Amino acid sequence: MTSAVRIDGLRHRFKETVAVDGISLEVRPAEIFGLLGPNGAGKTTTIRVLTTLLRPQEGSVAVFGLDVAKRRMAVRRLIGYVPQALSADAALSGRENVALFARLFDVPRRERKERTQGVIEAMGLTDAADRPAATYSGGMIRRLELAQALVSAPRLLVLDEPTIGLDPVARNGVWERITEVRAQTGMTVLVTTHYMEEAEEHCDRVALMHRGRIRALGTPAELIAEAPGESLDDVFRAYTGDDLDVGGFSDVRATRRTARRLG
Repeated sequence: MTSAVRIDGLRHRFKETVAVDGISLEVRPAEIFGLLGPNGAGKTTTIRVLTTLLRPQEGSVAVFGLDVAKRRMAVRRLIGYVPQALSADAALSGRENVALFARLFDVPRRERKERTQGVIEAMGLTDAADRPAATYSGGMIRRLELAQALVSAPRLLVLDEPTIGLDPVARNGVWERITEVRAQTGMTVLVTTHYMEEAEEHCDRVALMHRGRIRALGTPAELIAEAPGESLDDVFRAYTGDDLDVGGFSDVRATRRTARRLG
């Protein structure tokens, strides 16, 4: 069976900074795979290469067998992407936002209305669909962004910190929608998150990145059994220790901006 994602020896640097240092991993079809790690670990760079926003400098990345460097447009047609930064337009209604993404992803004209309505219903936004997105709560905005990403019926959904800045109730609501769609469609989900309890509950397997390398990979239960402690939080601390002075001003600014706009 073709891997949903296959990364072999990926390296990427920004000037003298090595962001990703020779990682290799495989994401299986239909699984929820968590990419975990502190700020500056290399997660976002990996995601940007995977989604064709950056070209791999060394190594290879493939999505359902398609090389991301050689088949960029074909890969993009397979992917739904919810970035950490907000992607919804506050001035447009929820329905208009989703319809815009349907056009951007080349959903056939005859299918756009039905597809748009379908994902709006799936995300529980029917009653608010014709209100401006500026009136939505943080949890509703994230569900709207999921609808935008799902309108093209992607085989791979990539989520970069999908619940950042949300309260526990809104976070649970977002995950309920993700797991429902995955169960109904068999879609593969690749997610980055700083909430270890989310990864422990929802991910089939996780990889822990630190300083550009994969430090541990397996099911949450396997990693917890191998490291001292009783949770993925303990696994996280075991592999990163107190050496979390990574990332920079731009990372903090982007995270706080997103959390503030969702609050």
